[in-house]
Amino acid sequence: MPGPLLDTLCGQNIFPRPVWLMRQAGRYLPEYRALRTQKGGFLELVYDSDAAAEITLQPIRRFGFDGAILFSDILIVPYAMGQKLEFLAGEGPRLSPPLVDSALAVLASATERFDPIYETVRKVRSQLDPQTTLLGFAGSPWTVATYMVAGEGSRDQHVTRAMAYRDPAAFQAIIDAITALTVDYLAGQIEAGAEAVQLFDSWAGSLSPAQFGRWVIAPNAAIVSALKARFPEIAIIGFPKGAGEKLPAYADETGVDALGLDETIDPVWAARALPQGLPVQGNFDPLLLEAGGAELEQAALHILEAFVDRPHVFNLGHGIGQHTPLDHVERLLAAVRGWKG
Repeated sequence: MPGPLLDTLCGQNIFPRPVWLMRQAGRYLPEYRALRTQKGGFLELVYDSDAAAEITLQPIRRFGFDGAILFSDILIVPYAMGQKLEFLAGEGPRLSPPLVDSALAVLASATERFDPIYETVRKVRSQLDPQTTLLGFAGSPWTVATYMVAGEGSRDQHVTRAMAYRDPAAFQAIIDAITALTVDYLAGQIEAGAEAVQLFDSWAGSLSPAQFGRWVIAPNAAIVSALKARFPEIAIIGFPKGAGEKLPAYADETGVDALGLDETIDPVWAARALPQGLPVQGNFDPLLLEAGGAELEQAALHILEAFVDRPHVFNLGHGIGQHTPLDHVERLLAAVRGWKG
């Protein structure tokens, strides 16, 4: 039987609200830090299926979240496309060669790099309570492309946005290649046991409306359409961070089953502006969760009340911070689970 999270993503208005937190498997947990000290670097953990499954399950054991999100990274797709991937201490990920200087054709496909990820999904599914939904994920093509083109993350994605204007044909080829491989990658996760998937577009907010339509809406719509053709019942969450007033168009045109909202979105506006009945996910501020205080419960209640008339998965507006106290998470969960609508 599906659990409350999957039921909500499929359109049921359930109380109390199901809850999971983006990046819930990670650095704020002492058990994660202990395992990382033992096993080594981030990519080593991702490619150790036993370790990655354990990390995926750690927050479920501690907090009883309604969803388990696969422990992996959005840059596994460019890694499987043939770019070299490194995570440098204190600097973040690096991809080489950066495609601003190199043609897509120089990359040699290495899709076998997906296999350990699928094995992690299988291991988690075998250990997970049936009522807890297993979530797979991938980065959306625009966000993945920003790393592939620049070779690293940036605050404004200047290098990639400039390339998209300067040479739209070459950039379209990059987007198309990411889109096609992302469909296969998510299909592999679903076949291994993922019950829903999320598309993370962390840098969607950096684009103009026209560019947003071409580089965010169109490729995400293509992914949703292709996945639905293979798996008609799969629930797909779209999370275009920073999309703001472009969210209604994204919801209408991509075909996602649920829409993730970041912390900058007014939930009262979203409840009014988004398609009626569309499940939403979000959008508690991760920094407020880290800070705590009396406002924590008040802000949670505001979000819950705003979405009372539509299916709602309580979540953060982005990933949980590594310095978030565990007791703040417990307070938030108590507030959400204690609210009956």
